[in-house]
Amino acid sequence: MPGRDQLTGQKSLSGNKRSHALNITKRTFDLNLQKITILTENGAKKTVRVTAKNARTLKKYGLVA
Repeated sequence: MPGRDQLTGQKSLSGNKRSHALNITKRTFDLNLQKITILTENGAKKTVRVTAKNARTLKKYGLVA
């Protein structure tokens, strides 16, 4: 699922696919984006798309609704 992390602004990386014969083909490394519901500072709930890594961090600090 391409796109951007709505909290950090992180986006897909680009690189090369390398075959057994070492041929080079451009490819993209897409983010593992997940939809989660977070609590804003005023207590409202908001759905955002963040990477799985950032979702774990938010859950660790208790910001996930």
